[in-house]
Amino acid sequence: MATKHEQILQYIDSLPIGEKISVRQIAKELNVSEGTAYRAIKDAENKGYVSTIERVGTIRIERKKKENIEKLTFAEVVNIVDGQVLGGREGLHKTLNKFVIGAMKLDAMMRYTEAGNLLIVGNRVNAHELALEAGAAVLITGGFDTEEWVKKLADDLKLPIISTSYDTFTVATMINRAIYDQLIKKEIVLVEDILTPISEAVSLQLTDTIEKWHECNDKTHHSRFPVVDQHMKVHGMVTSKDVIGYDLSTSIEKVMTKNPMTVHGKTSVASSAHMMVWEGIEVLPVVDDYHRLEGIISRQDVLKALQMIQRQPQVGETIDDIVTNQFMDVQETKEAPVYRCEVTPQMTNYMGTISYGVFTTIVTEAANRVLRLYKKGDLVIENITVYFIKPVQIESVIEIRPKLLELGRKFAKLDVEVYNAGVVVGKAMMMAQLLERV
Repeated sequence: MATKHEQILQYIDSLPIGEKISVRQIAKELNVSEGTAYRAIKDAENKGYVSTIERVGTIRIERKKKENIEKLTFAEVVNIVDGQVLGGREGLHKTLNKFVIGAMKLDAMMRYTEAGNLLIVGNRVNAHELALEAGAAVLITGGFDTEEWVKKLADDLKLPIISTSYDTFTVATMINRAIYDQLIKKEIVLVEDILTPISEAVSLQLTDTIEKWHECNDKTHHSRFPVVDQHMKVHGMVTSKDVIGYDLSTSIEKVMTKNPMTVHGKTSVASSAHMMVWEGIEVLPVVDDYHRLEGIISRQDVLKALQMIQRQPQVGETIDDIVTNQFMDVQETKEAPVYRCEVTPQMTNYMGTISYGVFTTIVTEAANRVLRLYKKGDLVIENITVYFIKPVQIESVIEIRPKLLELGRKFAKLDVEVYNAGVVVGKAMMMAQLLERV
């Protein structure tokens, strides 16, 4: 039976888009305490189908699909710009597809303004009216208000009209930054994107016998299965090693590995890869917040996803991308590889010298490149020891010289030296485990 928390989440999920929600209302409706209702609403907000806006309240919004993650709802815009909703609250759940800055004459402005847009404009009442009639929401900058009849029009059309104290340039920058951050998140592949769902995954019950394992093995040709109870909660994993030497009538519960490592749908694939490499695991059960089975991921799934990430076109640049884009191969040979990198302003700290985090990224990228000369695959950093690092100024061109000290089938040990104008400015030692591509 579902818990009270789950019942509340199901109730919220069943509400129509745009519906206003309150702790007191849910507590009364479902006969639960206000504390339980509050925790469930916060969980729904984290899951992305509820949004809380200051001075407006909590509303049910449309859960965004991953492919549309770069689009924002008007409710999110209100939070980004610390805005006040003047009218059209019922349209806050809607998604904006483009924002337009109204810095031109009315007729020219309307040529660019379409349904689903957000017009960013000052205290130009005529522009507010025309934008709403064109099906666009309005964001008024500079802390200005609008006429009451415009607010009523916004309510009638269910299109938000929002006021913020920030200027137009700041508002555009803030929204752009939010979209940019979402684009970076879009590129991060999560376990939920690659898992084999529960409908296709095979699991065993605690009450099953080893005979059932053999049946599943013959049917799927897999040798590792999660073990669950009647509520689908994961209690263990059973592999071919676990069942060897036991009678077919022996209970799975007696031979399984209890309390196995698990991951959540929101765990990144990179993090799962680390777990699998360090622990020598071939299959990980994917569970929800209540430890119920949602699916499984295999080491092969993870390796394919990591290769896919590398082939993806870059849209939102992270600091790591900025660093690796500066890399130049001066001399890429196994004997004495040399790489060059320019220190850009984004790569420095508050003193204007190369930051410690960027230095470790440079060391890691150099190690990655030199290992690709020997083996196809990715590395998982186990340990980095930085012996010393000297200040390196903006626009300096540094040389990175990695040296492979030891290379095994599944590990590597490297020494990396960094030079600026012929002088050693950094030195690090790295231990890494290798993820071989299949």
